[in-house]
Amino acid sequence: MQRSQRTTREAEEQHKAERRGVGALAGAAFSLAALIAVFLAGCGSSGPSSSPSAGARLAPTKGPYSPSLDPANFGGPIDNPYLPLRPGTTFRYRGVGDDGKTPELNTVAVTRRKKRTMGIEATVVLDEVFAGGKPEERTLDWYAQDRQGNVWYLGEDSRNYEHGRWVRDEGSWQAGVGDSKPGIIMVADPRPGDAYRQEYSPGHALDQARVLGPGGALKVPYRNFSQTLATREYSSIDHRAERKYYAPGVGVVKEEGLAPGKERSELVALTRAG
Repeated sequence: MQRSQRTTREAEEQHKAERRGVGALAGAAFSLAALIAVFLAGCGSSGPSSSPSAGARLAPTKGPYSPSLDPANFGGPIDNPYLPLRPGTTFRYRGVGDDGKTPELNTVAVTRRKKRTMGIEATVVLDEVFAGGKPEERTLDWYAQDRQGNVWYLGEDSRNYEHGRWVRDEGSWQAGVGDSKPGIIMVADPRPGDAYRQEYSPGHALDQARVLGPGGALKVPYRNFSQTLATREYSSIDHRAERKYYAPGVGVVKEEGLAPGKERSELVALTRAG
């Protein structure tokens, strides 16, 4: 379950004008033209990239939202470098909850089960959260990757442990049912500035992400990573945001809530089926 979720990026471009000419007048004219070109180019590069990746264009955050998925474009493994979900893999994260104090354990297990929705066979991922040693949340997430490498989020069945029993969370949703539509959890070719919908179920889940760019080297209890990808993910339902770090070949390695959120978790162990 996406529990909080974007940011903007400013792209910088460098332009160099070389001056060549014969005679003072010709040289001055060329220099003036070069200065004007640099000025105009600089004006056009003051904002985020105007060229989002193909994946981000499939799940736009602005305007009418009606993604079109062809079941024939799915069916392979989920092997996106930043979110590989190989059946039999289990991720273990430790950190603290929203109060910044309560210890939390989060296990994410990629099962061999499938969930069929919108004609697509999705991989079922079991996400469990334990707070202070007690069960708190249990979610079945449904993911599928298209042939271009985008990992789609097709819904979730989320339960909270309340008064000794599991109660269905109102954040549960399924793509193709009611107003719920699929989103992209990770694009195939993430570019700084990419913005895309991750969940779209009005009244239940409205999450979006924005790629910040390289997250740099990162050390977590599991191991050190020389490079990561950083995103800002935001929910317009509970108005909470978090920054996530993804490592190539692994997936999510660190999450941290952005104010007022105080939650934090890091990858401590990863096991893969033989």
